[in-house]
Amino acid sequence: MTAKTVRVIPGFSLTLGLTIGYLSLVVLIPLAALILKAAGMTAQQWLGTLTDARVLASFRLSFGGAAIAALVNGIFGLLVAWVLVRYPFPGRKVIDAFIDLPFALPTAVAGIALTALYAPNGWIGSLLPFKVAFTPLGAIIAMIFIGVPFVVRTVEPVLQDVDAELEEAAACLGASRVQTFVRVILPSIAPALLTGISLAFARAVGEYGSIIFIAGNLPGVSEIAPLLIVTKLEQYDYVGATAIASLMLAVSFAMLLAINMLQKWNRQRLGGLS
Repeated sequence: MTAKTVRVIPGFSLTLGLTIGYLSLVVLIPLAALILKAAGMTAQQWLGTLTDARVLASFRLSFGGAAIAALVNGIFGLLVAWVLVRYPFPGRKVIDAFIDLPFALPTAVAGIALTALYAPNGWIGSLLPFKVAFTPLGAIIAMIFIGVPFVVRTVEPVLQDVDAELEEAAACLGASRVQTFVRVILPSIAPALLTGISLAFARAVGEYGSIIFIAGNLPGVSEIAPLLIVTKLEQYDYVGATAIASLMLAVSFAMLLAINMLQKWNRQRLGGLS
């Protein structure tokens, strides 16, 4: 007679049904509605919307700016995580708490604060020889701000688990600090780093509240794609809004899929070396 398995959360069918129902209401049904709306569009409607100069400019800023912001966050987020993990210093807890500020701060408040800092008469903007606020650079600054925690919080726990004895062994074998980092530490944290970069990229692509205050929103110059979607909805151009949203959704899914495949390959490579 087999012993009955005792589960922490009883009722698998009930919990699975609630999970699928919740995901359907929040994620699947809205995405399905968007896909069905896009499927009803003709090729001329698609081309007419997506080849418009204003739309192309918004895509360049949204995706190009998000890529730049994600790369910047990947570099400096790794440095911040490294300092927080490896070096105890006064005020470390305060800095660690500030890392999560973009998570808690309303996006509109973040946008207003960044605009006040980087405006031509702001604390930082008045010291710079070039203009930041109300330019595409201002949009990228906002994307960097909201993406920092994703990299730091995904890399930080992995760095804590890296065995210090591996670094000591590499040093004993004559490896330099750069060789130790590239050949010992980086392969261990690469999946987490790529995950943080991808999350920062995805958040920056869809960011709206903090960017519209600092970007200036000039059509063809500093207008992001999410703002253009809202503009078209206000003009009752549902076809145009659907086309832009569908393309952003497809590109985002493709980027995330490629990154997940790269992470899987990296895990298999490390497994083969162990």
